[in-house]
Amino acid sequence: MIEVQDVRLDPDARRVWRGEREVLFSRKEFDLVHALIAKAGVIVSREELMRDVWHADFWTSSKTIDVHLGWVRRKLGDDTRHPVLITTVRGQGLRFETEPAAPAPTA
Repeated sequence: MIEVQDVRLDPDARRVWRGEREVLFSRKEFDLVHALIAKAGVIVSREELMRDVWHADFWTSSKTIDVHLGWVRRKLGDDTRHPVLITTVRGQGLRFETEPAAPAPTA
């Protein structure tokens, strides 16, 4: 069992929970979450994700990752505008955060 923030992932049973609620993912969505949460706190490049999740040795389009990431964030209840679970590190990749980010300052 892998647990980061309030997300638990059982790689053997291929099940995920956010808090007490089980979140149902497609095969690729689960593989994407697993690839990110297994390296929580570390930036995972898009190339790594294409290789590990889609088993592609060639670069097609980041749209594939972006579309699946959008579905994953939505299912986990992670705000796409201010994500606290999976953040995009521009030009580098994606990171599953080990702790929620501090709220943005208000003006």
